[in-house]
Amino acid sequence: MKEVPADAEIPSHQLMLRAGLIRQLMAGAYTYLPLGYRALRKAEAIVREEMERAGAVELFMPALQPIDLFEKTGRKEAFGNVLINFQVQRGGRQVHLALGPTHEEVVTDLISRHVTSWRQLPLCVFQIQTKFRNEERPRFGVLRTSEFLMKDAYSFHSSLEQLNETYQAMYHAYCRVFARCGLNYVPVEAESGPIGGDASHEFMVPAGNGEDRIVKSTKGNYAANLERAETGRKSPSLTTPADAAALQKVATPNATSIEQVSRMLKCSPQQMIKTLIFQADDAPVAVLIRGDHEANEGKIRRALGCKSLGLADPKTIEAVTGAPVGFAGPVGIKCRVIADHDVPLIANAVTGANAADAHFTGVNIGRDYQLDTTFDLRNAVHGDPCPRSDGTLELVHGIEVGHVFKLGTKYSVSLGAEFVDEKEQRHPLIMGCYGIGVNRIIASLAETSFDENGLIWPLSVAPYSVEIIPLNVTDPEVMQLAERCYSELEAAGVDCLFDDRDQRPGFKFKDADLIGIPLRLVIGGKGLKEGNVEIKWRTSAGPDKVPVDQAVVTVQRLLAERRTQEFARVPA
Repeated sequence: MKEVPADAEIPSHQLMLRAGLIRQLMAGAYTYLPLGYRALRKAEAIVREEMERAGAVELFMPALQPIDLFEKTGRKEAFGNVLINFQVQRGGRQVHLALGPTHEEVVTDLISRHVTSWRQLPLCVFQIQTKFRNEERPRFGVLRTSEFLMKDAYSFHSSLEQLNETYQAMYHAYCRVFARCGLNYVPVEAESGPIGGDASHEFMVPAGNGEDRIVKSTKGNYAANLERAETGRKSPSLTTPADAAALQKVATPNATSIEQVSRMLKCSPQQMIKTLIFQADDAPVAVLIRGDHEANEGKIRRALGCKSLGLADPKTIEAVTGAPVGFAGPVGIKCRVIADHDVPLIANAVTGANAADAHFTGVNIGRDYQLDTTFDLRNAVHGDPCPRSDGTLELVHGIEVGHVFKLGTKYSVSLGAEFVDEKEQRHPLIMGCYGIGVNRIIASLAETSFDENGLIWPLSVAPYSVEIIPLNVTDPEVMQLAERCYSELEAAGVDCLFDDRDQRPGFKFKDADLIGIPLRLVIGGKGLKEGNVEIKWRTSAGPDKVPVDQAVVTVQRLLAERRTQEFARVPA
């Protein structure tokens, strides 16, 4: 494509369409054309090699799964509308099925039937399989789709020590995968989400259009996604400030949001305390956050030590505040109160008055509301202190390409996957889970490695290593030499793209830059008359002239040198 497609929002989507890597069938579903599919398969091969190197064995599980497995683990409700499930008619009965978004249930059911003894453990299996999720807003090309290619691995253990060893092996394998694929990646601490489990890391590629936000230390020794990121703040003094103003109740009719109240009372959101009422297991809890900050439910859940957490319903809110939604505050509230570290630092705060259409001004810790301690309960923001060093935190956008989890026994307990130990006692299998979005490797490279002319591929996953361009395809001498170079390079194991179109040189060069094949071999024109061919790296300013009889060996030498350079980035 010569023009940028109108509906392509970000560089990776635009370039993958223009370079002929993909075509859209419908929202969230793409066909991989030959160039795109070659790149995808090269990334897949790297993933497979590193999984096997780390001790995982490959299998292949059905995408079609019985819904009862998801019901047993509780993930039918956890996934909600994301889970594609449907009824099919089989004979005289209805069968309820799902298309697998991941394969925790299927693999746990499989292992439960074949592994019974501690002597069979540890075990790690993996597959590369199509996954399905009902993406509400498919966008950004193949970065956010309803159908995608994923490598998912699962490990099974008799002890936490075994799990930790495999987790580290998988973590290291992921570093090798992404380095070999030429990605600039950052491992970050992460929440486990609907997968479950108690520890996890994401592998993120920093990118301006990434949908995830990464929190990084300026000292480079800490990184986490926004859901998980801690801050280095400490609990402040909980004493009433000496210049505390009088507590006053003011009318704020129909003002229920931070923006509305700050506008009406002519105060900044930083001067306000936001009071959120959560249902923590079976009890309501008021959570206090500074008005311009966002509450972090994962942190709140950990601070409270609860299993379930969600915003309370209007009836519960009215029961503890005596007011409708939008007017909650800590003064006189009838439930437990916890607060973020920043809240006691707000002198003479503005809060809801626990009365309809009213707020308090002059609210102060110690005099108007009480706290025993404070917690880190909000999302990190730019400039927060780092929890691991004396650096500060910064926020960047990123694309998630991989995720590793310590699952524990969530699935083995639900699905009865047990082993017998050396004392003949039964225990649930301890599990780990490790996923890579293979499509996202390609899309992340397209999003982060390009210039004004097109894509720039690393050798490891480029659709082809070399593009051979004969300048005049009607000239027998040009074509004979081009065909000979092609045959000799292919015989030597070099994958070549042969542009034998009868087009102008500039037309071919523009397409070569757009597609981004790393090395270009140009045959014909004035150079050939002088006994030379031209060889050019995609990112070089200009070509080098090489004698015709040295063309093939020079290409091989240059490719070998570049592969050595690329592999030098890979952890040992």
